[in-house]
Amino acid sequence: MTRILVTGASGFVGRQVIQQLLAAGHEVHAACGLQTLEGVANQYRVDLLVPGAAAALIGQIRPQRLLHLAWCAKPGTYWTSPENIAWVRATLELLEAFQLHDGEQAVLVGSCAEYDWSGEGICREYETPLRPATPYGRCKNASRELAELFGQLHGMPVAWARIFHAYGPYEAEGRLVPAVLGALFRGEPARCSHGEQLRDLLHVADVAAALVQLMNVRAEGTFNIGGGRPIRLREVIEYLARQLNAEHLLQFGAIPVAADDPPLLIADNQRLLATGWQPRFDLHSGLDDALAWWRGRI
Repeated sequence: MTRILVTGASGFVGRQVIQQLLAAGHEVHAACGLQTLEGVANQYRVDLLVPGAAAALIGQIRPQRLLHLAWCAKPGTYWTSPENIAWVRATLELLEAFQLHDGEQAVLVGSCAEYDWSGEGICREYETPLRPATPYGRCKNASRELAELFGQLHGMPVAWARIFHAYGPYEAEGRLVPAVLGALFRGEPARCSHGEQLRDLLHVADVAAALVQLMNVRAEGTFNIGGGRPIRLREVIEYLARQLNAEHLLQFGAIPVAADDPPLLIADNQRLLATGWQPRFDLHSGLDDALAWWRGRI
């Protein structure tokens, strides 16, 4: 049994990570911010952006492993929020305290927004240029550079997990799957773009399993967290509508596509697959699971 601290534990991905770690029999400590989690004995309502909070939490728990998921994630604002800079500082403080108290390995969460989206669209960890276009992407990439350097200087394995496009239970309502389902459940038109964009969608439980696997194998370096194959967004939207007999409510082309929206953005996930990770859900079974969870909640 390993003593593990998970930050951002009450978030979209964090909830799944907590469930999987508890099921595996670990001693799990959950930093939840202002929210609480049912069935989790060791949880802490802590604001990691308060100076000294991260160090105090680490000193109290003395975890052997750290899974750091916490970051600003409010839909519509996180891309440009000044809070991104505060999270760079908090992440470094967390790592420093973790290493000081004999932490063994850390897994930190990044984003596909760190990559240059103007290229071919297939992102490879050590080949695709890193040219983030938003404060969010820039701060994530800055945290990665500092975290990797910190790990190298202190001889501590640090894995950086770049998540692409997750969906599933507890997803923010403004994102694609819950936004479409919300309109269809209410019997309202689902206004969409043309839907021809190709993206790398992965069920959130599979995202969480990837993070846990990186911890289990004491991984080091950067890993793309994605399914590795392009999925047309129109296919996702039409599948959800068919399950609800609501295809007549779809309005493709009602929302313009931003000029910088890439037509293709997917992960080369060969490094992740080499760790032994495999996804549990395919697209349709994953969407069915998301649909079952959202039914009655919107």
